[in-house]
Amino acid sequence: MGGGAEKFLSLAQLSEEGGKDSVGWFEKGAAALKARIQALESAKEKGKSGDEQTMLLEELRKKLAMTLCSVAEVYMTDLSWEEDAEQRCESLTTEATMVAPDFAETWQTLANVRISQSRFDDAKAALNRSLELWKDLPPEDPSVPDFPSRVGLSRLLMEVELEQDAIEVLERLVAEDDQSVEVWYLGGWSLYVMGEKQKESKAEEDWKASWISSRVWLNQCLHLYKLQEYEDERLGEHANELLAAIGKELGEAVAGEDDDEQDWEDEESDEEMQE
Repeated sequence: MGGGAEKFLSLAQLSEEGGKDSVGWFEKGAAALKARIQALESAKEKGKSGDEQTMLLEELRKKLAMTLCSVAEVYMTDLSWEEDAEQRCESLTTEATMVAPDFAETWQTLANVRISQSRFDDAKAALNRSLELWKDLPPEDPSVPDFPSRVGLSRLLMEVELEQDAIEVLERLVAEDDQSVEVWYLGGWSLYVMGEKQKESKAEEDWKASWISSRVWLNQCLHLYKLQEYEDERLGEHANELLAAIGKELGEAVAGEDDDEQDWEDEESDEEMQE
């Protein structure tokens, strides 16, 4: 009794069984949210709601959309073997985008579904819609997705070969937090892929510049990887493989190429000494 939708959403996330058990709790949470939304919409239609209720209604719609997306993600992972998994993902993401069309994460989840369906043009359209909702906003704006969500977004952008957009997202993430191993890795990988494409198109100076930048990102990734004793061995191995491929083509880094990286290392060393 009591606690509203939040208790169900918490139980869904804490469920040790996962799968259908999580979905069951998410659905109870969604039902509770829909009831609150309906009550507020009814009051609004009767002219009995003010600005505070309007803001609450918007927040509840976003929470409902996020809940629907969470269920879709369960069906894309733990319950992907279910016969109706694709159909459920389709209906859930469609409902989420209708409930909160200005919520960037709903379009990101829809893009993930489209990628799983190999509908890459539709995935690109959904990702562009997601980006348009926040890319020109300041970091503190509540419409900007949280850090982990944007890391996931950069991976999706790479999957549909929108490397330039991925790099722009990652550059913004680095500006907010320059200690994320994964962000530096994804930036280096994106620049490497861009360089490969430029190399195929015979744009020599462009691909060299991309790979030089890639090397800076990857070196910083591995520096933080070692410093933080990062546990993802596959990430570290892939970063080293990319660096080896770059070194084979460009030779060793020339003096001054990694000045920015050295500055980051010097700053961190100064901080450690102060501590």
